Amino acid sequence: MIRINLLPFRKARKKENVRQQVSIFILVLIFLTLGMSYFALSLNRKIQSLDDHIKISKQQLSELTVLTKEIDDIKKKLDVIKKKTTIIKNLEQDRKSSVILLDTMTNMVIPGRMWFTSLSAASDSVEIYGLALDNKTVADFMIRLEGSKLFSSVNLKTLKQQAIKDIGLKNFEISCRKVVRLEEKTSEKAVKK
Repeated sequence: MIRINLLPFRKARKKENVRQQVSIFILVLIFLTLGMSYFALSLNRKIQSLDDHIKISKQQLSELTVLTKEIDDIKKKLDVIKKKTTIIKNLEQDRKSSVILLDTMTNMVIPGRMWFTSLSAASDSVEIYGLALDNKTVADFMIRLEGSKLFSSVNLKTLKQQAIKDIGLKNFEISCRKVVRLEEKTSEKAVKK
């Protein structure tokens, strides 16, 4: 009878199976290493991209912060300029109103019979100090003030006899309120806006 020895075949087969398993394990390890390397590289690229984006955003933020500060400075300067122009307009109006007041007073004075010694004007009131020849002159002047429609509440505060160079004169003090005209009111509203 013929005998066949199958043991070396089985050993060879077993060795082959072990080799196959080891090579499969090594291949799996190689593929896992390659996959993990690719994943790590893609994550590094994403991280680098996000870092670049953050740097750009920070740079833009710093530029915008500088711009915001400049805008705030410009707004403050504009506010100062607006305040100054308002003050200038008010001064211009006050100057015009002073000229108008003096012109009005010179037109209302009774020539040769009365003289002003002092004239002071506040925002809405006027104080007039002067000398007149008699009581009638002071009364006529007060009537002229009331009739001009520029003044209201014309009041005689004092009227005293005063002798200057042996001439008996009347020293008077009159207070009155300025009437705000419609034109001045509209110009004041325009200035406030």
